[in-house]
Amino acid sequence: MKNQFEPGQMVETTVVAISSDTVFIDLGLKSEGFVDKSEFTDDAGNVSIKEGDRIKVYFASATKDELHFTTKLAGQNAGKDMLESAFQNGVPVEGHVTQEIKGGFEVMVGSTRAFCPYSQMGYRERKEAAEYVGKHLTFKIQEYKNEGKNIVLSNRAILAAEAEEKKAVLAQKLQLGSVVKGTVSRIESYGAFVNIEGFEALLPVSEISHVRVNDVHDVLKIGQEVEAKIIRADWAKEKVSLSTKVLEADPWDGIKAKFPVGTRIEGKISRVADFGLFINLAPAVDGLVHISKLPVERNTNLKKVYKAGDSIAVTVDKVDTDEKRISLSPIVSSEEEVNAAEYQKAHASDDDGETYNPFAALLKK
Repeated sequence: MKNQFEPGQMVETTVVAISSDTVFIDLGLKSEGFVDKSEFTDDAGNVSIKEGDRIKVYFASATKDELHFTTKLAGQNAGKDMLESAFQNGVPVEGHVTQEIKGGFEVMVGSTRAFCPYSQMGYRERKEAAEYVGKHLTFKIQEYKNEGKNIVLSNRAILAAEAEEKKAVLAQKLQLGSVVKGTVSRIESYGAFVNIEGFEALLPVSEISHVRVNDVHDVLKIGQEVEAKIIRADWAKEKVSLSTKVLEADPWDGIKAKFPVGTRIEGKISRVADFGLFINLAPAVDGLVHISKLPVERNTNLKKVYKAGDSIAVTVDKVDTDEKRISLSPIVSSEEEVNAAEYQKAHASDDDGETYNPFAALLKK
């Protein structure tokens, strides 16, 4: 059979069979090509491919009717001619990082000495230089000069290409609206990062729950598995945002039946604003007592009179589920109501041009 492949030529093909030590690939010829199974096997013995998978390989050599391919050049396959071909065709090479030298690392590719600058070792997660020494890593040949006496390698180029390829696969799989599962990998004040198949997506604090979250650490832990929906996806900028809140039941569903107008309830002040008090009636459901309904003087600083956590009895005046607003009025004690009625009767003829507020009037007594 005539060999139609050039050393270093890239072929995208299909795995047709896997034996104890060999992966056979379809070349559309009378004879199949093969790749050493060890190239797809991790330290634990797990094989990363299966029959029917599409893979990219590079032609290494031919022996009689056997065509040997590789995913990267290494060892005896990494002779001078093959390394030059690998440089010209962009074939990855495997190298052994032997020592740290000035400006970077010495790397042995087969029996050939090469150099990898500090800037080209690793990708986004940089390690201490000593952590790379002794490792077998994959590189791309960036420069090949003086018949192989000066070879410059890049591990970063390989890792960046792998990341781009993985990102492209994820972009097709994880689209806007997809519901995904991931693990909390990092927690910040503004939210949590969730690892989804090696990609970190952001779960903003505002999207964690309908219930207000003051500290992310109170509701999430590192390593915790979460289910979330993708609400924003900009793969070009590698920014994906998630929401667990949208998967929860809306706390406002049925709220009108639960709190019909006239309902009396004791709630706790969840927030004090300049214009009134927000009262928590149910998880993630607050109502508002407007300042005009409070027994205070005009222009009173409410934060000096009320504080979050205080209990207060209120009456439901209006429920607007579309706008998610509930208007409340404070329930005044019987004694206050009697005093207000007596005061109003005593000053019925008074007219200072202002709307009468019995609660404010009580404060003047």
